[in-house]
Amino acid sequence: MRGKYKVQFLTAFPLLCLFIFCINSQLSFANTLSPETVLIPTGKVIIGSDPKEREYGYQLDEVAYGHSRTRQLGWYDGELKRSTILINEFYITKNLITNAQYAQFLLKTKHRFPHVTKATWEGYQLIHPYSRAKHHMWSSRIAPKERENHPVTMVSYQDALAYADWLSEETGRQWQLPNEAQWTKAMRGADGRYFPWGNTFDPHKLNSHDKGPFDTVPVATYPKASSPYGVLDGAGQVFEWTETPGGAYRHIVKGGSWDDRGCGACRIAARHSRPDTIKHILIGFRLVRITKNNDDN
Repeated sequence: MRGKYKVQFLTAFPLLCLFIFCINSQLSFANTLSPETVLIPTGKVIIGSDPKEREYGYQLDEVAYGHSRTRQLGWYDGELKRSTILINEFYITKNLITNAQYAQFLLKTKHRFPHVTKATWEGYQLIHPYSRAKHHMWSSRIAPKERENHPVTMVSYQDALAYADWLSEETGRQWQLPNEAQWTKAMRGADGRYFPWGNTFDPHKLNSHDKGPFDTVPVATYPKASSPYGVLDGAGQVFEWTETPGGAYRHIVKGGSWDDRGCGACRIAARHSRPDTIKHILIGFRLVRITKNNDDN
């Protein structure tokens, strides 16, 4: 009998090792795909702005641009009223989703890569010419050379959702776009600050048109300008899709971009609504990971 059991063990042992190897390989693959995250604890957050903060935003713009167009157009008048709410804990990606991370999704799913035709771009009626937009477009599902660590742009709201769904399936964790309150808590902390680093604008702490190259830069270029929780690029660089509706077939984007000056638009309370289908050179995204406590956020 001992010989029989020994033969059975010797037969089963390689299969057991193969099983363990496969499980470890799957876990390793999932960990490779999962972006680095930061835990945002349960607690209060001050959302929105008050007249004093909005006035500060307008004054920043007027100094930078030499005119009052953002004030005349009421860019910041529609911000949420400053108030305090309680939200449950969640994880948020420390950095914006990069071209390299998005390329993994494209290669695995054959999803369309970031690109639009000239007719589509001109149909958006944006101030940026198609020649400038082409700099941010992809020619295949391979991330643009030397821009792998830049934030992905030219992605619609639906593209961002598709990436989140794919990442959820591949990692066994639930990922989604942050809502506006979650995004605000991650960037602002609990004290209601105007920018991730404090209440005073500093053009050296973000990628905006004030001191930036008028283009995206690699994520984490400004490590000393993190939010109270260590989240990076919460101001400038690119606007970020949120899951908060901004009208019919539109959603709120947050954060400002490399194109903005001033930078009233880069304040945490600033908000803009964009069509779900637009693929903009100024819009990217990051994700939150669901925990058992944040279903009600």
